[in-house]
Amino acid sequence: MGKLDGKIALVTGGTSGIGLATAKLFVAEGAHVYVTGRRQEKLDETVKEIGAGVTAVQGDVAILSDLDRLFVQIKQETGRLDIVFANAGAAEFAPFGQVDEAHYDRMFDGNVKGLFFSVQKALPLMPDGSTIVLTSSIVGSKGLAANTAYAATKAAIRSFARTWATDLKDRKIRVNAVSPGPIDTAGLRELLGDSPEGQQRKDSFAQIVPLGRLGSPEEIAKAVLFLASTDSSYVTGTELFVDGGMAQV
Repeated sequence: MGKLDGKIALVTGGTSGIGLATAKLFVAEGAHVYVTGRRQEKLDETVKEIGAGVTAVQGDVAILSDLDRLFVQIKQETGRLDIVFANAGAAEFAPFGQVDEAHYDRMFDGNVKGLFFSVQKALPLMPDGSTIVLTSSIVGSKGLAANTAYAATKAAIRSFARTWATDLKDRKIRVNAVSPGPIDTAGLRELLGDSPEGQQRKDSFAQIVPLGRLGSPEEIAKAVLFLASTDSSYVTGTELFVDGGMAQV
């Protein structure tokens, strides 16, 4: 038996990186997983890669009408959601003093507004005893350069884990955040740049991680599975760092 046998799960931003790795693991552990993404071609690739046990729904979490359409479909098809992994988000570098309104809005609309309403709109479908996992980041705890808006969004997500754990305690719904360190994903490679300079920046990340390497999406997925399953039945409101020690020592 899998740890999630019979469960219905949602993974937002589930077509690449941490989201895709988690969707795969959830399916392998017995869940039926809904994944969201903005690009239909990536969703099609995800369904082909995972196979049975996954349903892809195109949409942008920052557009509330897309979320409404998502949850109408889930309600019609399954009637409930046992697990929400609110993972969709993006990162961009911009030094303080050079942040324009468009950058600020991109960071907060997708990372904060989108995550907030993804969870709030899911609640009517969630039975008592369900689980919610949020993707935060070590940047919410570290003062890394050129991360001013992005880091603030991740600190907000950490706060959500605390306040929602309190708001939902009477329903026995557990809420936790996973905070990855530098993870070797296509998103990170795109952020750093596909160039010798980008590779140097990637190598520099590895050098400041106590374990001496970047993490893998699969390592984060295992932590999310722990928080989503009954293995973490006495854990709520917490932030689980999966960062090779980068924010710890």
